[in-house]
Amino acid sequence: MNKITLIKNARIVNEGKIFKGDILIENNYIKEVASSISAKSSDVHVFDAEDNFVFPGVIDDQVHFREPGLTRKATIESESRAAVAGGITSFIEMPNTNPQTTTIEKLEEKFEIAANTSWANYSFMFGGTNDNLEEILKVDAKNVAALKLFLGSSTGNMLVDNPKVLEKIFSSTKLLIAVHCEDEGTIQKNLKAHIDTYGDDIPMKYHPVIRSEEACYLSSSKAIELAKKTGARLHVFHLSTAKETNLFTNKIPLKDKKITAEVCVHHLWFTDEDYDKKGTLIKWNPAVKSQKDKDGLWKALLDDRIDVIATDHAPHTLEEKNNVYTKAPSGGPLVQHGLVAMLEAHHQGKISIEKIVEKMCHNPAILFQVEKRGFIKEGYFADLVIVDINNPWTVKKDNILYKCGWSPFEGTSFKSRISHTFVNGSLVYKNFKFYDENAAKRLTFSR
Repeated sequence: MNKITLIKNARIVNEGKIFKGDILIENNYIKEVASSISAKSSDVHVFDAEDNFVFPGVIDDQVHFREPGLTRKATIESESRAAVAGGITSFIEMPNTNPQTTTIEKLEEKFEIAANTSWANYSFMFGGTNDNLEEILKVDAKNVAALKLFLGSSTGNMLVDNPKVLEKIFSSTKLLIAVHCEDEGTIQKNLKAHIDTYGDDIPMKYHPVIRSEEACYLSSSKAIELAKKTGARLHVFHLSTAKETNLFTNKIPLKDKKITAEVCVHHLWFTDEDYDKKGTLIKWNPAVKSQKDKDGLWKALLDDRIDVIATDHAPHTLEEKNNVYTKAPSGGPLVQHGLVAMLEAHHQGKISIEKIVEKMCHNPAILFQVEKRGFIKEGYFADLVIVDINNPWTVKKDNILYKCGWSPFEGTSFKSRISHTFVNGSLVYKNFKFYDENAAKRLTFSR
């Protein structure tokens, strides 16, 4: 039997326009988008959007959901549930789990976990190492989002630091290559100097000095140089410095770019002035840096040198975070609050609604060639989010959905909230309630 849903009285945000209209969903797909659609029978599920915005579901191209092996921090189930509450309907997860996703066998095991437990649509990146080129070449580009490489720096023993191997990977794979760029030599030198002065209890404010602008720029400029030399398709994750933004162009449309960039919500929100208050809760790699860097990232995001916004959601337990500098891990949870944080920036006059949708929904779909997602169009999967733009709430312990139970945004009041999330046409979330629908699907890619 057909399952038909009708969303009425929506302010639909799609491809740079906002227009009033209705959306008809049949089973998994958007059947019709029009200014007015009437219910043809009594068994149509009607939702009144009440003049609220309807976005395509957010596609988060960089998350760490910690499964398998690190499930004390998070699971695919717990974090994908938090993600749909934050308006994220699809995610691409990273390979630095335990064991690492560096063989086809381990990749398939992850897909199986997600098929059974995920609330949101899912894909995984395959991890590159110094010695797994053979496995990389077996990866099916239609079914896997990308290849992930840690260049110059890795916290999980996934560092690809052999230049010959690196060039071979760049020259051999058809996959998009996504990279974490920080230069390990620079970081180790800076770390040693600070340990010599402070021991292990280094003040947090020195984190961006240790993992410096120089460390980021040195690594990302080298990666871009190699991509240009080999013709590889390169995506640079989580830019954190104004200097790096000059390595990217806005002169050609995204679909034609071979070298692209991402910024994460925390680098657009926090600066080094926040370390005193937030401490290790905002310790990320790469580090949150200066106001000048934050301003530079915003500028490059708005002028299209930076293509997508992601979260780099990477939870740790509070116990792990409550350590001295050298023992506190980097990373924090973000999927529940990433979209509302960007909407807060909209309220502050920094970015338009249309631009948020472009950078969080449309562009990840274009960049990764995700099939039939990221837009509100007839024939596309019905991944939809209703946003109540003026309905304030405050992040508190009891409404944080991450398994780790904390957020760097705790105590922050947001003006907007996500009221409904549809995944493949099924309502999975409404006003802090979840509907147990196994609606999620594996992402596919039109390559």
